[in-house]
Formats: sequence, C-alpha cells, structure tokens
Amino acid sequence: MSALAVTLGALRLKNPVLTASGTCGYGLDLLPHFDISLLGGIVCKSLSLAPREGNAPPRLAETPGGMLNSIGLQNIGIDLFLSEKLPLLRRHDTAIVANIFGETVEEFGALARLVDGAEGVAAIEVNISCPNTARGGTEFGVDPDATARVTAAVRGATRLPLIVKLSPNVTDITLIARAAVDAGADILSLVNTFFGMAVDVERRRPILSSGSGGLSGPVIKPMAVHLVSRVARSVNVPLIGIGGIRSGADAMEFILAGASAVEVGTATFTEPAACVRIVREIEEYCARHAIAELRTLIGALNR
Repeated sequence: MSALAVTLGALRLKNPVLTASGTCGYGLDLLPHFDISLLGGIVCKSLSLAPREGNAPPRLAETPGGMLNSIGLQNIGIDLFLSEKLPLLRRHDTAIVANIFGETVEEFGALARLVDGAEGVAAIEVNISCPNTARGGTEFGVDPDATARVTAAVRGATRLPLIVKLSPNVTDITLIARAAVDAGADILSLVNTFFGMAVDVERRRPILSSGSGGLSGPVIKPMAVHLVSRVARSVNVPLIGIGGIRSGADAMEFILAGASAVEVGTATFTEPAACVRIVREIEEYCARHAIAELRTLIGALNR
C-alpha cells in the first residue's frame, strides 16, 4: 500500500481515499461492512457547538444520476463526538478528520479550539457552505471576505492541518480558493454539493421539506473535475477532490486533474464498502501502468 501513500502538507495518508462528510455518519457506521483502517481517512459528518436535529423529512430524494439532500446539518454536537465517537475511532489506523461548521465566525473558532486539544484528530475540515446568521443567512463560502474571516479564525485556533471545503455555487471558485489559502488554509477540498430541486408533479410541491437541497452523485462529477482542475492551476496547496466518485477510474480523473486525494460519499449509499473497492482499483491502475508512486500522477494530465 506504500505506493498509494500521499502527503498533503502535514497530513499524511496511507492511500488517497477518504469518506466524504455527511455520508457515513461518524465513520463507525461502516464497521459492519469493512475495516475502516483500510482507508486513507474518515471525514466525520459536520459538527456544531450544540446538537442539531436537522430538517424535517423528507430530506433525501433520488434523482437521475444523483441524490438531493437537505439533512439540515443534523449532528450530536462537538462534546458528544469528542467524548463518545472519537475514542472509538482512535482504535483504527486511519486519519480522522473532524468537519466543523458554525453560524458565526466566532463559533468556527470555538469549535477549532475544542478539536485542537483532542487526541487522535489528524486534521480539521471547515464546512463554509452554511449560513452566516450574523450577515443575514448568506453562505460563508460564497463571499471571499467571509471565507477569509472563517479560515483565519480557525487557523488562529488550531495547529492541526486545516482543510477548507469549497462550495461550487459561486461565480468564480478560484477567488474563494485564493481567499482561503491567503487566510491560512493548508488544503482545499472541493466540491460540496450543487443547489438543486425536485418537484412532485402530482402534489405540485417540492419533494424535500425544505424545498431545495444539495445535489451529489455521478451527475456532478464532470463539473467537479473541471473545478478541481481550475483551482489546481490557481493555488499552490494540496487539493482533495469530491463529487460523484464511484470507481478507481473516477478517482484517477480527479488526481490527474490536480487532486492529491479524494473523498467518496454518495456511492456508499448503494455500496457501503465502495471506498475499499476504489482503493483496490487505484492500486490496480498503478500496477497496470507501472506507476511506482501514485503521487507522481497528481496533476499529470497530458494537455
């Protein structure tokens, strides 16, 4: 497996495959299906200062080629994660990434300070695709200044590798990427879900209780690969690619486009052990092409 090892600054992964936040709970839900130590890392679902119930159902809807979700950031809160989930995750030889979100810049900083002192966390991923309640509910991640302020607050509160997760729902993602990097991000992960909506034509109302939601799955992969390629040429930090990955070949698209690692999410809904299969398929790809070290393929597109 050493041939698949990748380094993203101070974050070292045994292979480039992680779970995507929000799709596998806190990672422990996968244990009946496979040994999570086989993965490069586990990214837990987004954590807030206080527990959240999330949105009322229905909050998931299947679409052609993908899935809409409007979970509403349901989670057990940072305290219960640190006291109950993290000790169980530490038993497994994989990188544990805590994904955090807040409704104000100050909440992001407070969460980062709590995570910083926790044993076993390898990195923090910051979810900036959430509403800024202090600024009228606009998402932090659509504004370069808000992105910078959140990133700086987290950077000032932790020594851990800092990953900022970018939203695709912006005019120019490279502006947001540069703002995050200039404010202290070590790594960028992209992309989060695209805005989408599905309608029940018989009832003439949205299927999701919240009206709209985030679109994920294979349908977004070409757009996500495109955005990874753009950001890779705009900033000089490692990237983690996210969006519709179902196979080793899908993962390799992101890696060749400039990502050092990938996160797999929606595929696990139909195949809980998809991540392990994808690791194996990447290994087979490297063997087939006589690649001694996967890292040599990062951004290695023939243009």
